Amino acid sequence: MASIRRTLSPAYHDRSYQNGANSAFPVTTSPSHKLLPNGKYSSSLPLPSINAVAVSLRRFFSSRKIWRKSLYRCLLFFVLGLVLGMTPFGHVTDIDNRDVFFEIKPPHVNVQLDSDNGDRISKRDEIVLDSVSLGVDLINEEKIVESFRYDFAPRKQLIVITPTYNRAMQAYFLNRLAQVLRLVRPPVLWIVVEAKAASFETAEMLRKTGVMYRHLVSQQNSSNVKDRGVHQRNAGLEHIERHRLDGIVYFADDDNVYSIELFESLREISRFGTWPVAMLAQSKNKAILEGPICNGSHVIGWHTNDKSKRLRRFHVDMSGFAFNSTILWNPKRWRRSFSNPIRQLATVKEGFQETTFIKQVVEDEYQMEGTPSGCSRILNWHLHLDSHNLAYPRGWLLQKNLDVVLPLK
Repeated sequence: MASIRRTLSPAYHDRSYQNGANSAFPVTTSPSHKLLPNGKYSSSLPLPSINAVAVSLRRFFSSRKIWRKSLYRCLLFFVLGLVLGMTPFGHVTDIDNRDVFFEIKPPHVNVQLDSDNGDRISKRDEIVLDSVSLGVDLINEEKIVESFRYDFAPRKQLIVITPTYNRAMQAYFLNRLAQVLRLVRPPVLWIVVEAKAASFETAEMLRKTGVMYRHLVSQQNSSNVKDRGVHQRNAGLEHIERHRLDGIVYFADDDNVYSIELFESLREISRFGTWPVAMLAQSKNKAILEGPICNGSHVIGWHTNDKSKRLRRFHVDMSGFAFNSTILWNPKRWRRSFSNPIRQLATVKEGFQETTFIKQVVEDEYQMEGTPSGCSRILNWHLHLDSHNLAYPRGWLLQKNLDVVLPLK
């Protein structure tokens, strides 16, 4: 490798400066510097050779390769360490197969007790506090779930079947029942069944109630049936059976009056529940109480009138009972001896529709539940307020509701 070496020349002590003064300090010069006549220096150093430049470039690029190799090695070891760190080694015991408990036991403490006469007696008593257990029992997940409290309580679904037909007070009856169902805690399914065809007014009203509903139509002819709601209730029962809806089925006519407490008590029914109903007689001059007599939740008798007490098996109104919907589509669960569909019969005489239907659901009073306990409260009324002389208004609106118009004076 070529090198440039500068050697010092002997000192010139008799050198004069431009200002003519002699220097007090020695001045050294090198042979490569010459003094020109005008007093200036000229350098005669040789320029760097091509070999020196090549060597310098080779060193520069070789140093870059060394740094690059070092960087690649660091990245390789980093990735290898990351993979090895994430790879499990050995056997990990499942925490679900054993109990994990953390106990904190304090050390023994020396306590000095004072006697009654004021003499202080030193005693070495061992006082052991109860162990503080910060335990996590992970044997069974059900125990963990039971240790928490949830505000949400699962509730049975209420399936309310309401037959309706076109008449003067239909809008009033349906809206009143819809407002009651809206106040009942969900889940509630309202099955509204119309006869022959679905009306636009009923469909529009159902969309505005805010209650989960299903709008059905019964095509059966009910002109020769004394109870026109028989085919409509059967259409609702068929819908529940086909779709296997799970809940408590209740027949709620639109012209009755219901309390919210009644619908809340329906969720306590296991198989079949019944309660007394106050009814307004057809003549509208007296009220009749009909329903069970209960000892707690056990049915021991019936309230009824003198005319029908020997003819009917169960003295209950159509709006005075409810039952589990699984009886319709799961007979094995309830050990039913027959598999025929449970339906209301259109050939039954008036007043016996409830009895013939209940016989298909239960065998006797031992399979019934009185609700609420004691059956001592009236939770709904069966009213007869319809007037057969009023025509059904189109669109539920009266075009002319004033007979006389008096001008202002």
